[in-house]
Amino acid sequence: MLEVILKGHDKYYGVSDVVRMFAGVPEELKDEGKVVAPDGPDITLVNELLDDGRSVTYSKEKSYACDGEVLEPGREIKRSLYIAMADITSMNMPWGCLTGIRPTLVACEEDRPEALEKKYFVRSDKARLAFETSREEQRLLSMVPEDSLCVYIGIPFCPSRCEYCSFVSSDISCHMDRLRSYEKALEHEISIVAPSLKRPLSAVYVGGGTPTVLEEKEFASLLDCMYSELNITSGCEVTVEAGRPDTITEEKLISMREHGITRICINPQTMRSDTLMKLGRKHTAEDTVRVYRKACEMGFDLINMDLIAGLPYENAADHIESAKKVIELAPANITVHTLYKKRRARISREQVMDVDMTRGSLDESVAESYRLLYEAGYHPYYMYRQKDTGHGLENTGFAKGETGNLYNVAMMSDARDVLSFGAGGMSKRCFAQEGGQHKHRVERCPTIKDALTYMERVEEMAEKKSAFFGLK
Repeated sequence: MLEVILKGHDKYYGVSDVVRMFAGVPEELKDEGKVVAPDGPDITLVNELLDDGRSVTYSKEKSYACDGEVLEPGREIKRSLYIAMADITSMNMPWGCLTGIRPTLVACEEDRPEALEKKYFVRSDKARLAFETSREEQRLLSMVPEDSLCVYIGIPFCPSRCEYCSFVSSDISCHMDRLRSYEKALEHEISIVAPSLKRPLSAVYVGGGTPTVLEEKEFASLLDCMYSELNITSGCEVTVEAGRPDTITEEKLISMREHGITRICINPQTMRSDTLMKLGRKHTAEDTVRVYRKACEMGFDLINMDLIAGLPYENAADHIESAKKVIELAPANITVHTLYKKRRARISREQVMDVDMTRGSLDESVAESYRLLYEAGYHPYYMYRQKDTGHGLENTGFAKGETGNLYNVAMMSDARDVLSFGAGGMSKRCFAQEGGQHKHRVERCPTIKDALTYMERVEEMAEKKSAFFGLK
């Protein structure tokens, strides 16, 4: 069992993040001043923050420290621990000791990608990716005024639950009556809060779950409510995460076009139909192509398509082949996600991590899909990471030209306010801080996750958000 004793600091979270990369899920024993990982190597380490701000990690046999510039304590303690764990396990991580969700925010602090390699041991290709993406994120973020508001409208229902998912959603085949009631409750919440909104809207995102799981009548009603209650001007970006092709009908596409919506998501995840079936999705790769082409014919010119690298039931070459097929369709945006272990998903952590690479090199397949995207004229515009992701990789959105999604960038930046409607949504207010243009303090206001409870307490949720944003 691995034990890491903390000395001179209490940065348990940072220590745990580094341990997790090398030794599985850790446990914080704060009463004993240490972090342990039962699946890690059998060694005891001391992670110490010295009086001069430097960090050192040592065992009985060896000591590890960093030369050069001393960083702030939270980053400094992770550096020496990372060096120690990399040496002990003979493993190096593509993102080095960067463990946070948004490596692009760290990249914004530097004037060249090599600084990420030197300070944080980030691999050169990932350093360049973070540096390039951070510049595009900031360009897009500048198009979202700080006094504006982004709105998220959530429908936490899906036609079935994917094997890899633990999202707060319900299999709608068993809850059609609940879905209709939920949509009405959602309209009610919007109608309570919206009249008090005075700030301009920069972006509206209808997500899920799968929003197009709504019946055509309810889907059209929700769009009517959005446009009648919210001040959606011609300059406001509106995105509908149509998601699964089996839920997208011509009538729903017509409803969106009648409201002027041209930006939607049609997400295959993979272009292998047998994988889709095994994962629990009720559509084929052919359905994806059919619906995509129909949407293009109807004037949807800003379509995003998601792919997931590292799926079970297929190998690295299969992901590359899916990337090629989606690139051939030439949507405006393509997002490459790396499979990660969600807490309540049916898939196991061992399947996700695939340490022995039984499905081929996930790292190499992701790199190849990126190369193909660059070659086809795409560039990265936003990126984030998640814990327990296969081989420590990332999720990256690619765009052609200047078609990047403003909501994605604003939401992930934690630099713009988001008002969220619906069960499980998270509203947030972001306050700029001294010490750099990219530093913000974030306050959050969660909504009840359970859809049934949300429906029963929707007026309470609306009042809570109104108070949070100071609307009354």
